[in-house]
Amino acid sequence: MLVIVVENAPPRLRGRLAVWLLEVRAGVYVGNYSRRTRERIWDEVRGAIGEGNAVVAWAATNDAGFEFDTCGRNRRVPVDLDGYRLVSFLPPPDRPPTGA
Repeated sequence: MLVIVVENAPPRLRGRLAVWLLEVRAGVYVGNYSRRTRERIWDEVRGAIGEGNAVVAWAATNDAGFEFDTCGRNRRVPVDLDGYRLVSFLPPPDRPPTGA
């Protein structure tokens, strides 16, 4: 199983993903491909994401049962903790003072 989620992706990339994968919700694409094909699709996403961001997850033979990778800017950052891939949240960007 392969899942790709994109945010703020260019229409050209979304159309390209829809050729390979089924878009089950806006920006959420699923399919079932080999490792080689998955890597080629992910290379396309990384090359065309622009100002957006994306995450890919796929089935794997590890304790979690899946692996994932990300690209683009997002508050969610993958981290490795004793061999487990987890997600850390960056602090929100500073907001300008109000009432000035």
